[in-house]
Amino acid sequence: MIRIAFVIPTLDQSGAERQLALLAGGLPQEQYEVHVIALNRGGHYADMLRAQGINVHVLGKRFRFDVLTWWRLRQLLRDLKPNIIQSYIFAANSYVRLPGICPSACRIVISERCVDSWKSFWQLGLDRRLAGRLDAMTANSQSVADFYRREVGIPSDQLHVIPNGIPEAPNHSAGRLKDELDLAEDCDVVGFIGRLAPQKNLRDLVWAFHLIKQAAPRPVVLVLIGAGPLRESLAKFLTDLGTRDLVHFLGHRDDAAELLQDFNVFCLPSAFEGMSNSLMEAMSCGVPSVVSDIAPNVELVQHEASGLTFPVGEAPELAKAVIRLLNDSELSQRLGSTAQRTITENHSVQSLVQRHCQLYAALLAGIDQQSDAEPTQEKG
Repeated sequence: MIRIAFVIPTLDQSGAERQLALLAGGLPQEQYEVHVIALNRGGHYADMLRAQGINVHVLGKRFRFDVLTWWRLRQLLRDLKPNIIQSYIFAANSYVRLPGICPSACRIVISERCVDSWKSFWQLGLDRRLAGRLDAMTANSQSVADFYRREVGIPSDQLHVIPNGIPEAPNHSAGRLKDELDLAEDCDVVGFIGRLAPQKNLRDLVWAFHLIKQAAPRPVVLVLIGAGPLRESLAKFLTDLGTRDLVHFLGHRDDAAELLQDFNVFCLPSAFEGMSNSLMEAMSCGVPSVVSDIAPNVELVQHEASGLTFPVGEAPELAKAVIRLLNDSELSQRLGSTAQRTITENHSVQSLVQRHCQLYAALLAGIDQQSDAEPTQEKG
C-alpha cells in the first residue's frame, strides 16, 4: 500500500482543486492510501472527497507564513509517514519544501498549474531558492513546464507534463439556459466560464461583444458564468457601451458544465493560463471555441481544426472569429466535433490517474534502488 499526502491551500471549487480531487478520487483504493491536506480551509471538494472515503485534514492557516500551520503540517506528515507528498499552488508548494517539514524517505512532487508571469520578485526568488528541494514537478501543459525550467531553473529531467483530465461531458439536452434566461429559440449564446479576474482579459470580450451584436446574423447574448473581483467594473463598462441588457452575469454555478450545452461559441481571451478546465469542458461538449493565442491555449486548440485563435489583446479579431462561427454552422459543427474528439482521446481522467501512477512508481523505484549502507537523512 502506497501512502500519499496531497497538500493544497484550499479545497474551494476551482481548477487546481478540481484536478486534485479527480486524481485523489481516481487512484486505485487497493494500492493507495490517500490523505488530502488543506492548509487554509476545506470547501466543496473537501465534502466530495470525504464522501468517497478519503481522509481530509484542514489546518486553518491564517497568515502568509503561519508558524502554527508550519508546525501542524510537520506533525501531521510525521504521523502519516507518506511515501509521496504532492502539493499544488504556490503556498503549498513552498510549505512542503521548507526545512523540517517532510519526513525522511518520502518523495516530494510539486504541481504548477499556470504560466505564473504574475508572480512577484520575492515569489520567484523563493521558488528559485527552493528549486533543489523536490523530486519532481508536474505541469499541466508544456508551456508551464517551459516557464519553470526557464524562470526558476527546474531541471528538465524533473519536469513531467501531465495534462488536466476532464470527465465525460454530461448528457443533458440543450435548452435549459435559454429557458432560465427567457431567450428566444433563435437567439445565439456567446459564453465564458471562469473567474472574473484581470488575467482573463474579459474587458476585451465585452468590447468584442459590442461589435458582435451589431454584425451577428441573429439575436445574440453574452453569458458570463463565474465570480470574481471584476464583476462590477465589467457591468459598468457594459452600461457605458449600451450593451448591459444583452449580457447575463450568472455568478458561480455548480451546473456550469450542463449550461454549456446552450453555448453557440465559448470564448477564452486570457492573457495567461495553465490548461483551462473550462475550455476543456467546452471542447468535450462539442462547443466551438475562440481562444487567445497564448501557448497553453494553442496546446489544446489547433486553429481552423479544433477551434479558432486570435492574437491576445485584439478584441476586433476576437469579434471577427465569433461572427465567423455564428455565420457558418458547418464550420462550427466541424470544429466542435474535432475538439470533442481531442478531449476524449487525450484528456480523460483515466489518463490523468495512470500517468501519475507511473510517475509515483518511478520515484519509489528510485528509493528501492538506493543503497542501505547509509541512513536516509531528513529532508531539510
